[in-house]
Amino acid sequence: MKPLVYKKSRRVRGTEPKRYKMHIAKGDTVRVISGEHRGKEGRVLHVYPKKYRVVVEGVNVVKKHKRATTPQGESGIIEFPASVAASNVMLLDPKSGEPTRVRRRLDKEGKLERIAVKSGQPIPRVR
Repeated sequence: MKPLVYKKSRRVRGTEPKRYKMHIAKGDTVRVISGEHRGKEGRVLHVYPKKYRVVVEGVNVVKKHKRATTPQGESGIIEFPASVAASNVMLLDPKSGEPTRVRRRLDKEGKLERIAVKSGQPIPRVR
């Protein structure tokens, strides 16, 4: 009888999804420009550069039925914001509060800063 040989999985190396350059960062205030939630504004809670998606506070709120993992744990229906495509949101101009496109340039210290196209104002990163 032949001995049992376990084969290695056929995982292809070097196929990690590429990271997209994001014009939006966590903490930015954005407005949804297309889709079901067009016109809503909110703060960015999470950014997924590999999927090119963002989670915006109060936008695309979905319900999930949660079962209790322990006998004492809680179960029920929870609501949370799901992600939307990053192309469907625009950053708000810090000067006027209107949606604007974003440019990048090096500042005096050599750091990359974001510039609002409409007003030319630098957009600060929220930490």
